[in-house]
Amino acid sequence: MRKSLFGLILMGIIISITGCSKEKLPEDTFTSYLSAWEELDFAAMYGYLSQESKEEIDKQDFIERYENIYSGINVSNLKIDSKLVEKEKQNTENEMITLPYSVTMETLAGPIEFTNEAKLIKEENEKGEDWYIDWGPSLIFPNLEEGEQVSAQIIKATRGEIRDKNGSGLAINANANVVGVVPNKLGDNPSDSKARLAELLDSSIEEIDSKLNASWVRPELFVPISTLPLDKQDIEPFLQVPGVAIQEKVVRTYPFGEAAAHLTGYVREINAEQLEELKDKGYSSGDVIGQSGLESILEKDLKGKNGGHIFIKDKNGEFKETLAKLEPVPGKDIQLTIDAVLQEKIYQQLADEVGTAVALNPTNGSVLSLVSTPAFDPNAFVRGLSEEQWESWSNDENSPFLNRFMNRYTPGSVFKTITAAVGLKTGVTELDEVRKIDGRYWSKDDTWGDYYVTRVHEKSSVTLKDAFVFSDNIFFAQEALEMGKETFIKEVTMYGFEEEMEFPFSMTPSTLANGEIKNEIQLADTAYGQGEVMISPIHLAAIYTAFTNNGDMLYPHLLADDERKVWKENLIDTEIVEKLNDYLLQVVEDPAGTAHGTYIPSMSIAGKTGTAEIKASKDDDSGTENGWFIGYDTENSQLLLTMMIEDVKERGGSSFAIPKVKSIFEFYHQ
Repeated sequence: MRKSLFGLILMGIIISITGCSKEKLPEDTFTSYLSAWEELDFAAMYGYLSQESKEEIDKQDFIERYENIYSGINVSNLKIDSKLVEKEKQNTENEMITLPYSVTMETLAGPIEFTNEAKLIKEENEKGEDWYIDWGPSLIFPNLEEGEQVSAQIIKATRGEIRDKNGSGLAINANANVVGVVPNKLGDNPSDSKARLAELLDSSIEEIDSKLNASWVRPELFVPISTLPLDKQDIEPFLQVPGVAIQEKVVRTYPFGEAAAHLTGYVREINAEQLEELKDKGYSSGDVIGQSGLESILEKDLKGKNGGHIFIKDKNGEFKETLAKLEPVPGKDIQLTIDAVLQEKIYQQLADEVGTAVALNPTNGSVLSLVSTPAFDPNAFVRGLSEEQWESWSNDENSPFLNRFMNRYTPGSVFKTITAAVGLKTGVTELDEVRKIDGRYWSKDDTWGDYYVTRVHEKSSVTLKDAFVFSDNIFFAQEALEMGKETFIKEVTMYGFEEEMEFPFSMTPSTLANGEIKNEIQLADTAYGQGEVMISPIHLAAIYTAFTNNGDMLYPHLLADDERKVWKENLIDTEIVEKLNDYLLQVVEDPAGTAHGTYIPSMSIAGKTGTAEIKASKDDDSGTENGWFIGYDTENSQLLLTMMIEDVKERGGSSFAIPKVKSIFEFYHQ
């Protein structure tokens, strides 16, 4: 028993001696400290600090200092390597030792790299003797001293501009006057000054006070209140108000305003939700981001890449040293095929209507204008949008934010040209064929019940030319019935129906009753553009390029760098193209033609009108009508124009658009 007890005591002594004899090395502490640093575990780092260091900075301040610096400069990919010397060369008998290390990191201003040395000291504590970090600010960055600060500044990239084919600005960066208040200069009667300012800005004292009461505001600082709109640049009345000052800043500007609103779209300052979603893509607070139109579609190209500057400020707040600097990369300037002058002219013709217009160069497919009305002023979103204006736009039953040139509509008789082309291709119709049609109403047989097709002009012997000139619904309905729905659907679908169209603006494909025509009545209605045909104005314009390119249907393109591209090659035989061009010319030139109002003696305009009925049934008297026109100059093919105006019932139907169309062709011809 004694031997056993003695053995246990001896073993304990040996274990104790062995444990105490294990040397505690400074590199063990240093490696653990660097590992915690690389993992951004600042609380663990603090545990390796010397007692004297802990007396200089408490744990919370230590953690916050690292967190504030690292978050402020957007640190990522932090790598820290120790440069430890061989053990036998270390002098651990001293109470102090320095060990080198290297740091690399990515920041908002690019990479930062440095080498440094840390001082470790040997200290006694309740756990025994060990090595600890003698910490100071220079361990964060080598030249950072006590009382100094690390500052970060984002250098904003210049947003790319959008210009038309001639260089005119559609979305540009321009100087704007910012009206603001310096609180301590409001004078003896601040309320009176704010009231005068509110009146000048068409605002309220409450709105001004809300900005003056922001947490960052100081009495001597300029507080921005409002950016003056483009049409209000006289600053003298503002400068007469005590405490009011004017500063200039560069803001996104839309020189053509409402005329190109749906084309350009607009930008706004990025919100919290967008920032959370996009923070890993180079966005930061205060950036602007495209919200609609090309500003949104081309955001990636227009945005550019912000730069940054990370530097040390001395104890007096003065610049001391640059740690990293990255110059911004400006956004890409975008040139369009748009003719801004034509864009504005078309907008002026449509400004008081609900409608849309698309203009192309019919020989190469370049888009000359994209107009949608009613519209909104995109400048308001940058220069200050009042609640009253926002509510007015939001509650407008005509939906000024709806982009109508992207929308789909029933085309009415402008669709008949497609039916005619298919009829000639399939042999259902011969060029000189005459159809005998009696009366204004027609139905195939008794199986149609009381349903019938109506035409406006009563003529008993109708050729294809007559059918175009008088826009004869019955002629085209009979064509479709003779070819049958399978052939009709197959041939018409070849014009791009049920198909995505390559274009910057994303649009739902045009459809023919979703690819399924249920019965003969629906087939007859579809033949003259009623039924359930849905087509966008851009797609319709693209289809008509086949008549100006010997049967090749072109893709419309919007970017100046894009080249002419055929969408459907040899879609229509040349002979058929020539005949249809002639018939469309007669629609305009024949005094009885539905589009004769667009006749201009010095031009050879070929065109087609269409009145699309929007109603629940044939007997529905409460429905409305949309008026269409599409046409082009056959001799000087520089302009193909599509226009659609809503609610033309009892305003002349499609003929309501004729004077507007004629004015545009005359303008462009000049």
